[in-house]
Amino acid sequence: MFFSRKKPARSYDPATQQPALRCSICTGEQVAGFISPDGHFEDVQLIRTPQELDAFRARYSIPPEYPLKKIY
Repeated sequence: MFFSRKKPARSYDPATQQPALRCSICTGEQVAGFISPDGHFEDVQLIRTPQELDAFRARYSIPPEYPLKKIY
């Protein structure tokens, strides 16, 4: 009643989805997520610091040397 349930973790299928960052030109805000084959972007996490980006990569087993596509 007073507490909300935890949201289930979103699944990531490397065969069909590509990790990416959606970046705002005006504010510099970055949102990490995944692009599906039809071009739909699914938000996963707001990125404010490099540590949050590292945590996103670790959570979904994305190697540090793998370049993330930036969408503007």
